Amino acid sequence: MIRFVKSEISSQVHRSAETGSPNGLTRAQWLRAAAGLAALPFAGFTERAQAGDPPAPRMKTRPIPSSKEALPVIGCGTWVGFGHAPDSAEYKRLPGVLDALFDAGGTLLDSSPMYGRAEETTGELLAAAKAPAKPFLATKVWTRGREAGIAQMEQSFAHLRTHRIDLMQVHNLVDWRTQLATLRDWKSQGRIRYLGITHYTASAFGDVEAVLRAETLDFLQINYSIDDREVEKRLLPLAAERGVAVIVNQPFGGGGLLRGLRDKPLPGWASEIGATSWAQVLLKFTLSHPAVTCVIPGTSRPEHMVDNAKAGSGPVPDAGFWRRHAASVRG
Repeated sequence: MIRFVKSEISSQVHRSAETGSPNGLTRAQWLRAAAGLAALPFAGFTERAQAGDPPAPRMKTRPIPSSKEALPVIGCGTWVGFGHAPDSAEYKRLPGVLDALFDAGGTLLDSSPMYGRAEETTGELLAAAKAPAKPFLATKVWTRGREAGIAQMEQSFAHLRTHRIDLMQVHNLVDWRTQLATLRDWKSQGRIRYLGITHYTASAFGDVEAVLRAETLDFLQINYSIDDREVEKRLLPLAAERGVAVIVNQPFGGGGLLRGLRDKPLPGWASEIGATSWAQVLLKFTLSHPAVTCVIPGTSRPEHMVDNAKAGSGPVPDAGFWRRHAASVRG
């Protein structure tokens, strides 16, 4: 099966080159050629590597400002995609998602108690992995009150099957003063390594800015995409000024942007930045901002994770590049 998928992908690449199709496979072509990957077991990606395939370019890293620790620039969000029941076909694909992330050099897995059973799924998959990589585990607290916050976070530790969480974030600023006090205490004890805040609603960006100015934080998680650039005005520059790492969620505009581009031919200029799919173009846009540390597109499909991870290597265009080309992405 693996040899068949590889042969089919190679054939499509060859046909693309013969017909002059720009930049090789589009994301849609890739998904058609790689459809069989979804049914492969966790060992599928490892088997291909053992078969002598050339290694993919290693993913770039960026420093977390508060510690200078290197963090790979592409991670994986677990909202929706990791919420499936263990007996479902979707769940059975998820080991391949983690395999693809780790094989590419990525480490960050981001979850939340509000994502259904995503934390449980993440913990189960990591525990079942035969040779698990060391992930960078991020999750959130999303409740009011000190005791309720502690209880929820203890449940997150249990679901993720870990004694230490790398990043705990106050989700959408819910009772942030109370929860940050607990997070600082837990950070001093070594239970968590970093603390931060999140939001995704532009109407709350004034509150996010106020917290960034008033508090010492390690991370900010915020939405940012080529069709949603509000954070460029104040929040991204402020995060850089304050030494706060930025995790970008919704880099595909909540999915609608990528769906709208799905059948649009990839522009010739994509090759200038090493992008072979629309997903990679959109991810490279977010990585172009110097304040961004990591981007976490969510997926439940191994072939999507392979494709997304490729955006973490190769050229990163500057702002001038996007001034010339952004309109053709949104249009």
